[in-house]
Amino acid sequence: MNTLRATLMVLLTLWGSHALADAPNGATIAQQGNGHGVAPCLACHGADGAGQAAAGFPRLAGLSQAYLRKQLDDFAGGTRVNATMQPVANGLSDAERDAVATYYSKLPAPAWTLSPAPSGDAAQTGQALAVRGNWTKSLPGCEQCHGPDGVGVGDHFPPLSGQSAVYLSNQLHAWQQGARRNDPLQLMQNVATRLSDADIAAVSAWYAAQSMAPSKEKQP
Repeated sequence: MNTLRATLMVLLTLWGSHALADAPNGATIAQQGNGHGVAPCLACHGADGAGQAAAGFPRLAGLSQAYLRKQLDDFAGGTRVNATMQPVANGLSDAERDAVATYYSKLPAPAWTLSPAPSGDAAQTGQALAVRGNWTKSLPGCEQCHGPDGVGVGDHFPPLSGQSAVYLSNQLHAWQQGARRNDPLQLMQNVATRLSDADIAAVSAWYAAQSMAPSKEKQP
């Protein structure tokens, strides 16, 4: 009996070691690709996960693991359409998507270089849409879901501050055009269809100029 128990313990230990050895490494995939045709994530999102503002590649570092994993699943499933990301998501296994999402969620949010704040009418429009919305168009303020200064709330409402104006604008247009359909209760689709091009430019520029921490005035 003791011999059988010892044998089982050895087999379980070996199995556990083998499983750990075979588990995908998120850092490796991010930095080197997965060895099966998927390019390293850093090629677009940077070595620190900060993204590339001018090109519209978003920050991944410090975002929720559940949010990142859902986006990869949605790219693979077609509810979020992007010519670059769909082949990547489809080239990753279920375990690899999980590993990559976990890796980026644990990276510290990088130092954020604020974009120049909009001025004039654009500044007023951007701030108004972010904070109060526009109830003549049945538009709630962005911060009602995304939190003060767009710092993000939970797993379904990601940070807006810390992302570039190019990325934010691209996503709002994607919601408008139906290239992105992975929002809870179609909230963002309804919001985006009520925004003009000028509204999108203004609110995107406003959030790109915000820090990634709530302002002291808005802290309790």
